[in-house]
Amino acid sequence: MTLRIYNTLSRDVEEFLPLVPGHVRMYVCGMTIYDYCHIGHARMMMAFDVVQRWLKASGYQVRYVRNITDIDDKIIKRAVERGITIRALTDEMIKAMHEDVAKLGIESPTLEPRATEYVPQMLSLIGRLQAKGLAYQSGNGDVNYAVRRFTGYGKLSGKSLDDLRAGERVAVADGKEDPLDFVLWKSAKPTEPDDAKWDSAYGEGRPGWHIECSAMSCATLGETFDIHGGGADLQFPHHENEIAQSEGATGKPLANFWVHNGFVRVDNEKMSKSLGNFFTIREVLAQYDAETVRFFIIRAHYRSALNYSDAHLDDARNSLRRLYTALSLVAPAERELDWTEHHAARFKAAMDEDFGTPEAVAVLFDLAGEVNRSRSPQLAGVLKALGACLGLLQQAPEKYLQTRLTASAQAIASGTATAVAEYEPEQIDRLIAERTQAKVARNFAEADRIRQDLLEHGIVLKDSPAGTNWESKA
Repeated sequence: MTLRIYNTLSRDVEEFLPLVPGHVRMYVCGMTIYDYCHIGHARMMMAFDVVQRWLKASGYQVRYVRNITDIDDKIIKRAVERGITIRALTDEMIKAMHEDVAKLGIESPTLEPRATEYVPQMLSLIGRLQAKGLAYQSGNGDVNYAVRRFTGYGKLSGKSLDDLRAGERVAVADGKEDPLDFVLWKSAKPTEPDDAKWDSAYGEGRPGWHIECSAMSCATLGETFDIHGGGADLQFPHHENEIAQSEGATGKPLANFWVHNGFVRVDNEKMSKSLGNFFTIREVLAQYDAETVRFFIIRAHYRSALNYSDAHLDDARNSLRRLYTALSLVAPAERELDWTEHHAARFKAAMDEDFGTPEAVAVLFDLAGEVNRSRSPQLAGVLKALGACLGLLQQAPEKYLQTRLTASAQAIASGTATAVAEYEPEQIDRLIAERTQAKVARNFAEADRIRQDLLEHGIVLKDSPAGTNWESKA
């Protein structure tokens, strides 16, 4: 069966044919790196980790680029608040991101360009747009993109200019000729630090967010490439604006396939910092082992909403335990996958249909059942080899079955953690209040420290839009 992928641009599942046979070029919008990554970021990176793994398993050579946005308003604000340079902040957060994703078994991309390394390419692209009449400099020094001058704006998101006219009721601000226009180059403000400014033909300033990805993708993959990916929230306006910029400058399609992963939801609400219902990867890994978290994310289809809850993670842990239990019964035979073998063929058919991980995982459970009944080393080998395609089942079974809880959770379960009696309910409530204040002040390191301290004392916090509750696990 030929690989088929859902293309957001056509709103249909299409046969995947790379531009160069045997080679795939893929660009995915990565992190704006001013804070610890949350589980929504993990979901995005995991989705495209599965994509690149399956492309490789299918025999393709993959050049996978996932960028880092290391300059924007939030980054500048956080660096100023902390009294450190922008580079010091972004280096710290990039290091933390790498630590988090490594624990989750997410493979590194081929390239991980930083926006600040490609400012000359961004300025060159802006110059091309200006020469074509698609960009203009306003009186305040900003350079903006003239949306109405680009034919086809809205083709990715399905939003027409008529749909967007509600914005025209808003007064044109910041020197824009039209409310729909967006910034390509932001003129420097006197209050901004020196490391947030670059010299240019337009004066001192810094790039807008959208132009960063157009320049980086073009510089690393060429003017047209195979797959452009990211979270569903980037479809509009970010990816729509990327198309306008890149195709406006080159006259060529930016990407043949546009692939978007679904949201993470908590209590049927999209997870977000504004709602206070987000969880950092570090918070989740304080309660659950990394492979359980990976399995929890992978067993949902990448385009579906992922419903986050302790109950779902507990179920994922128990389900993964069933797979490892089957592998513990007999030593898996080391073998290369034969895609004509019944289970492997079913697995391949599932993955070839838009990376259908729910159906692929179902094959793993069918295999585990047969291993339980037959004690066949050959079938156990197929189970382990198919799991490897998803980054699963590669630990020694005994290790996973014995160490499936985090160190903190193990201490709580074994009674070696500090007794909960050391913290009276009033003290716990006070610490929760301090954590809430720390989050409001955007001191997320302190908020994480308080949560971890409570966890080590047997207190598990449950965040929700309604507030934070706690329960004792001691």
